[in-house]
Amino acid sequence: MVITAGATEAIAASILALCEPGDEVVCFEPFYDSYAASIALANAVRRPVTLRPTEGGRYGFDPDELARAFGPRTRLVLLNSPHNPTGKVFTRDELGLVAALCQEHDAYALTDEVYEHLVFTDADSPHVPMATLPGMRERTLRISSAGKTFSCTGWKIGWASGPAPLVSAVLRVKQFLTFVNAGPLQPAVALALGLPDAYFTRFAADLQAKRDLLADGLAEVGFDVLRPEGTYFVTADITPVGGTDGVEFCLGLPERCGVVAVPTQVFYDDPEAGRRLVRFAFCKRNEVLTEAIVRLHRR
Repeated sequence: MVITAGATEAIAASILALCEPGDEVVCFEPFYDSYAASIALANAVRRPVTLRPTEGGRYGFDPDELARAFGPRTRLVLLNSPHNPTGKVFTRDELGLVAALCQEHDAYALTDEVYEHLVFTDADSPHVPMATLPGMRERTLRISSAGKTFSCTGWKIGWASGPAPLVSAVLRVKQFLTFVNAGPLQPAVALALGLPDAYFTRFAADLQAKRDLLADGLAEVGFDVLRPEGTYFVTADITPVGGTDGVEFCLGLPERCGVVAVPTQVFYDDPEAGRRLVRFAFCKRNEVLTEAIVRLHRR
């Protein structure tokens, strides 16, 4: 295991360790914004596969599009599950498709699992670590984070774990990215990692209740809500409330009603795929979420 200054650094170090200039990285869009920067730092090439809303209100992808994203220069698949910003939890069957392509093309998997303990009871699937699938243990680097698991994002303690040769490669890069980690905080994180399962169950249940509070409120306001299966973000389509462009909508929202959202289109290589989608966070006190819903009714 390599301890890093947050999961973002772990991802960057892993990409830099495993990719040479011109190598290709398959990733699912919309994606966390640091992914594009980390791939660019390695002079590698993004090969995005688009997650799209389905009729059931979940997100899915086209298996043929995924297969086309792989090629002779594919070096790495970067997969985030539970997924930010959509809240999608990849099913075992979906992960199996990715795993089969990784093995066919001799590619590594870099799995961002920072929300692994934030999967809700109505998700289509529990969280399944990619490394547990047949043939994937020796080709998977797993990323996680104390910040997401213990609600201490400012501490910036993340880690990469996996087979020794891959971890060793990440360690050689990481030593030049930061001079020192948050050393005094690491014993606290080590203690927290030993908490009983009840902590993680309560944590997810509390966030699920907050999700339902905000998602139900957004639906009452008139948004078309895509209810997440995990994480602490909810995506909503602004079309029913008269929105046509997420950036424009979010720029005007604070002045109109004092609520802030993020335009999801900024997380896509293809902005059109997310132009009418915006993201709200529900990792807030219940009274804050309730007040936000009241204000949105006045938009």
